Amino acid sequence: MQTPNILIVEDEVVTRTTLKSLFEAEGYNVFEAENGEQMHDFFENHTINLVIMDINLPGKNGLILAREVRDRKNIGLIFLTGRDNDVDRILGLEIGADDYLTKPFNPRELTIRARNLLSRTTSSTEDDDLPSRVSFNGWTLDGDSRSLIAPSGNEFRLPRSEFRALHLFLSNPGKILTREQLIMEMTGRELRPNDRTVDVTIRRIRKHFESEPNEEELIVTIHGEGYRFCGSVDS
Repeated sequence: MQTPNILIVEDEVVTRTTLKSLFEAEGYNVFEAENGEQMHDFFENHTINLVIMDINLPGKNGLILAREVRDRKNIGLIFLTGRDNDVDRILGLEIGADDYLTKPFNPRELTIRARNLLSRTTSSTEDDDLPSRVSFNGWTLDGDSRSLIAPSGNEFRLPRSEFRALHLFLSNPGKILTREQLIMEMTGRELRPNDRTVDVTIRRIRKHFESEPNEEELIVTIHGEGYRFCGSVDS
């Protein structure tokens, strides 16, 4: 398997060089960028598998740049934030970050999270078990483009977390899925205390469904247990 390429997008020199040394010691190819312009230069010249990005960057901040990263299909994204702020975390997850850590972070924890995410984004068999298209209630989940197509024809490109969560629902219609099951499918990690990742992802999926007038509620909350898909998957 080819060695994954990690891009560190961080304007603070000490943090950037520390992260570079940390991941090089783990055997990864590591590149550094101070801002969004340098980040895009690396995208044009290298195949990047994972971006580790500070939210507070000069020029375009990390939240803006994350939308641009999400236009690229198979890049994992981990946010670093210097503020223990729910707003930052929720905004990052709303945009489609796969994970986040608050500074100061435990280096071992970061490398483990990065390894788990890379195992999903770089594996050639990651989505081999997923059918290319699944239809339900007039909607279509397209695995080739990783998009959700509405009955009206509107198309929504999905971050990896939304795609895998929705696929898990469609593979288990009518069954209650716990947050633990969903987070493992989405990110390959266990649920953490006060972790909002699953709830934010479900909210984003529901917004796509709500874009269609008079659309019935397809994913319902089962309080104290998790979520259930109540639609009908076409045979």
